[in-house]
Amino acid sequence: MADLEAMVGDSRVTVEEFRIERGKVEEFARAITDRNPVFRDAVVARERGYDRIPAPLTYARVSTFPRYRADGVEGHGFDLGFEPEYVLHGEQAYEYERPLQVGDVLTGTTTLSDVYQRDGGRAGTMTFAVYETAYRDGDDELVLTERATVIETEGAVQNADAEERRDTAAGSSDATSETAAATVGTEPDAEVRSPVTSIDDIAVGDTGPTIVVDDLSRQQFVKYAGASGDFNPIHYDEPYARAAGNESVFGQGMFTAGVTSRAVTDWVGLEAVSSFRVRFHSQVFPGETIIANGEVVDSQPSDGVVELALEATTHHGEPVLTGTATVALSTDN
Repeated sequence: MADLEAMVGDSRVTVEEFRIERGKVEEFARAITDRNPVFRDAVVARERGYDRIPAPLTYARVSTFPRYRADGVEGHGFDLGFEPEYVLHGEQAYEYERPLQVGDVLTGTTTLSDVYQRDGGRAGTMTFAVYETAYRDGDDELVLTERATVIETEGAVQNADAEERRDTAAGSSDATSETAAATVGTEPDAEVRSPVTSIDDIAVGDTGPTIVVDDLSRQQFVKYAGASGDFNPIHYDEPYARAAGNESVFGQGMFTAGVTSRAVTDWVGLEAVSSFRVRFHSQVFPGETIIANGEVVDSQPSDGVVELALEATTHHGEPVLTGTATVALSTDN
């Protein structure tokens, strides 16, 4: 730990020439099942007030592709000696100065902001590393700040009821709630309702659209890998995943985060979001369902700021992800 702690505060350029490309934005949106035409139709984008097509909230994940990494940089840019098969994604947070848009060319500088250890019970000693990446555009203006917490465990971490869920997942698509079954909407051509834009139209206790992606498949995890650049074989290589002690391959945490981001942007729009943060609790496996939604937990009518609490569960009700989003709405009457 002393060697790791000595690296805290070090910074390095990790992302170069990260170009936001129209085709890639559409591919990424499809991979997270986002049907919103604002991510693929320039006319819709202009109608929503953009001069260029914007990218989804979690699109910065695409910067992990080798073509965007600075020379000699892998992963987050720091060699901490973590074993990749025992690395978990604990949290991910974003603070937005503005949305990413097609045509942006960004540079990312990553700082190792913290390292520490905790007793993880069945997982043994858990070593945490927190990385903060600032993305700036060609004018050196800050566009986005990203914080990622990764965890190395001493062995594979299984969900407490993994065996039960695996036994029931294959035939479980009928087990989703009536509300969930009615709101799948994974096709990009499906209609998306107009977002809430005024603080007068939202109140504490309100809930937004329920986002459901049912009967998850290995192909969806591969599709997300191809769109995002997250090619950890634990998400698509069955022998590799099992050799690491997992019951099977499982979905990327950021895939679930991307699905959950729809619960925000389908509700209040993209441009209103100033922060988005998620904490990962368990894995999602083939055959399972992700059900994501949000609720207003605080509202400040004087300045239009709204705080949302987010949750994604399986169809069994097991929490997969929790999170928050901060939104700034219009105060005009």
